[in-house]
Amino acid sequence: MTAPSSTAPQPNISDLATFAKAVDYSLMEQLTPDPDATADGHDHYARQVFSGHYVPVKPTAIANANYVSHSQAFFAQLGLADALAHDANFRQLFSGDLSNAPAPMKRFGWATGYALSIYGTEYTQQCPFHTGNGYGDGRAMSIFEGVFNGQRYEMQLKGGGPTPYCRGADGRAVLRSSVREFLAQEYMHNLGVPSSRSLTLYVSKSETVSRPWYSSNSYSADPDVMVENPVAISTRVAPSFLRVGQIELFARRVRENTHSNAFAELKQIVVHLIAREYQTEIDANLEFNQQIIELAKLFRVRLSKLIANWLRVGYCQGNFNSDNCAAGGFTLDYGPFGFCEAFDPEFQPWTGGGKHFSFFNQPAAAEANFHMLWTALRPLLAQDEQALAQLDDVRRGFKDEIQQQCQSMWATKLGLSEFPPELFSQLMQLMIQTKVDYTIFFRELSHIPNDISSLKKSFYLPTSAEQDKQWQHWLDQWLNLLANEKQDLKTIASNMKRTNPKYTWREWLVAPAYQQAMQGDYSLIEELKQVFSDPYGEQAKAIEEKYYRLRPQEYFHAGGISHYSCSS
Repeated sequence: MTAPSSTAPQPNISDLATFAKAVDYSLMEQLTPDPDATADGHDHYARQVFSGHYVPVKPTAIANANYVSHSQAFFAQLGLADALAHDANFRQLFSGDLSNAPAPMKRFGWATGYALSIYGTEYTQQCPFHTGNGYGDGRAMSIFEGVFNGQRYEMQLKGGGPTPYCRGADGRAVLRSSVREFLAQEYMHNLGVPSSRSLTLYVSKSETVSRPWYSSNSYSADPDVMVENPVAISTRVAPSFLRVGQIELFARRVRENTHSNAFAELKQIVVHLIAREYQTEIDANLEFNQQIIELAKLFRVRLSKLIANWLRVGYCQGNFNSDNCAAGGFTLDYGPFGFCEAFDPEFQPWTGGGKHFSFFNQPAAAEANFHMLWTALRPLLAQDEQALAQLDDVRRGFKDEIQQQCQSMWATKLGLSEFPPELFSQLMQLMIQTKVDYTIFFRELSHIPNDISSLKKSFYLPTSAEQDKQWQHWLDQWLNLLANEKQDLKTIASNMKRTNPKYTWREWLVAPAYQQAMQGDYSLIEELKQVFSDPYGEQAKAIEEKYYRLRPQEYFHAGGISHYSCSS
């Protein structure tokens, strides 16, 4: 469950011209463009998009782009020289100016549309036209797809200006949210949780936008001031950015018979999804209907494992709609996310998210998204009753699949080979009553203590004698189960420390990084990158004293720290 270890290849790409040679536009070459789109990508005003898989869009560059950071680890994985992030031509490209993109690159990118389903219910109200034809990548656009060291990656600018799906907004991302996403993607990867990755982060030295946010020392639920923010562009990378909501869009068009090519477009995008995300796992010689069954089975496993990993590390997506659910089964779209500190099954960092997207409700939210993919795939099998029955069986098995993945995760977190339902239930009640720090508790438990004294390091509240007795009773029961395991305690402790991270995302320690970055000081970003690069390791004493501690009282219920709006 820890981050994958690999030997990165020696950097062999040190200039933009060499970088451009890796380009391979499978999406634009294999799928259908919007027939109403412009040929040159000058398409920046909100409008309805009725058909096609993508709209060619030219990004809007940020003014006076300045380097903030890049992921050295990911650069190494791609075979890119670190110096490339500081190269003027590379910075120009990844801050939104494609005017000098070298051949065979195109000098425009692409944006995609998708449908919105919230917890399994279809919506069109968020579309400015109330039809669903204007919902999609409002400020995200992909500008590159290529192959590095045998792996295909898509590179997408976040904050690259408006697209036809912008719903009237400015298409910009602010430095605050860009820093958060940049750090979070690499942190999740280092935790061993499937995720999109971070490539680069550039900020404008002159361009700002106004956004609602929280005043200093605010305890308001909603933002209470307007703040001028520097605009930034971060580049996120994934095998593809295909979403469940994207497949849904084409299935809705088939269901509503919106145009003559609707069925063909649905089939095309599912074929493309299989090629981009499941090519090594789905036999291309299978009949297409059977490939769809395999796709559903594989996505069910990937999504269930992903949610188990989210729970393992304390991550809450906050807004897990179908359009924020990657069809490849990885973490995507770090908007109103957060990490649980004081344990609460109903932890929800986003003020607009409600309980249905809260921490422990994520398995149910995932099932709702899986249901929407199942719904979207069914039209392709309408003439094959046997295949439809198989697909329906896959859908019915989701709850069992995710339960098995989560129970396996909890057993591993506790150092056990089998999930103990009663002991787990007792633990959850004690953690809630005592208000323990989620990360510190499981990390201290990984040392396999004989008494509860070391566990108290994770307690936010003092305990009574009766509570101490209850905790000790639970600990004794757990130790008895460990004694029956086939491995010795030293091995169990070592495995637990590779499952239970020591260093977690604590918003009150991340906020100063983006606050200082707004003043041009990026040193805390680099410090956090280092801490997050080894979340399971025992780091220097100074790092432990700063980052391995309870949240101070003043940050509970603090606007922008304990909760935040989706403003970005």
